[in-house]
Amino acid sequence: MKNRITSVFLPAVFVLLSVVGCKKDYDNGSTGGGTTNPPAAINWSKAADSSTGATLAKFWNAGENYFNEKNNGTAFHYWPQAHGLDILVDAYLRTGKAEYKTYMDNWFAGVNKKNGNTFLNEFYDDMDWNSLAMLRAYEATGDQKFKTAVDAVWADIKTGWNNTMGGGIAWRKAMPYYKNTPANAPAAILAARLYKKFNNADDLAWSKKIYAWVKDSLYNKSTGMVYDGMNSDNDGKRNTTWKFTYNQGTFIGAAVELYSITNDAGYLNDALQAANFTLTDNTLTNFTDNLLRDEGGGDGGLFKGVFVRYLTQLILAPGMVSSDKQRYANFLKQNAEILWNKGTDKSYLLYGTYWKNPPGASTDFTTQASGAMLIEAVALLKEKGIL
Repeated sequence: MKNRITSVFLPAVFVLLSVVGCKKDYDNGSTGGGTTNPPAAINWSKAADSSTGATLAKFWNAGENYFNEKNNGTAFHYWPQAHGLDILVDAYLRTGKAEYKTYMDNWFAGVNKKNGNTFLNEFYDDMDWNSLAMLRAYEATGDQKFKTAVDAVWADIKTGWNNTMGGGIAWRKAMPYYKNTPANAPAAILAARLYKKFNNADDLAWSKKIYAWVKDSLYNKSTGMVYDGMNSDNDGKRNTTWKFTYNQGTFIGAAVELYSITNDAGYLNDALQAANFTLTDNTLTNFTDNLLRDEGGGDGGLFKGVFVRYLTQLILAPGMVSSDKQRYANFLKQNAEILWNKGTDKSYLLYGTYWKNPPGASTDFTTQASGAMLIEAVALLKEKGIL
């Protein structure tokens, strides 16, 4: 991510369920005139079809094969592309439709070209995100080009580790002294997933090493809060004031991956503590609505989606107590119901920065992607019989 804080081919043709002439039970919500229909049962799979289809229809740049920064602008930003690919993988795994694979192939060509004919980048966290998404694309499709790209980027990510502040991967190449959660927790997830897929012991060692550094350096063991970073001004100070949902999410994700490999309950306990902190801290969850907070647009628009993705993985983890599993699942379901019934103007099928409030005719791709990830996550939990 270049801005750390902000107010924070032939493309497939999608028939958008949201714009057909008659409303369906899964299509209730705010109308263009601002009135609200009574909430009704939501078919989450069909809602996900509409949500992801609209995201593609309104943000996909069919000429250059990447996701536009806005639905009414064509700017390119590297790190959100990863989350666009993740949504494509979600939809492909849910439906098996070849159209999504076509988009993935085109994404690979377009993002590589737009990034200077490489997936390497100045920012280690940006490379983490794209590597994670491409590894999922490889696992879903078996297409070797994704694996080849992941190998090259992972090799570059590892060069970001240095002994300043006792270890950790730097945020960016120009600032090797600045260490943060966004560069390290996703890297720990990536290394663990590479180990699970290819059984390279070095990858597991990397995952454990990175996770241990994050836990020792940027995790409050008493509360479950994950700090954003340290030493940004080369002064050794830890930033204890920034609270972001995606830091909680990626720490949860790393803990879940290592728990699944080692069966060490300590990792699961870490994940539970970080999740509980997020749901019980009133700067991360709005207690009035029981919704994840508004973290603004731009980079911040994606933070909730990242948290949702990894809380979902915690819900699906073996060994979860049923009460915790159901509580987290119900929390996501409530967020999704409010988003779909109140926060989505069906004239546009766009999502806003706070899931209770429709954005109108324009929104950032980052913001849209978070909403689309939430709808896909709840569709997955429904499919798994948890909801």
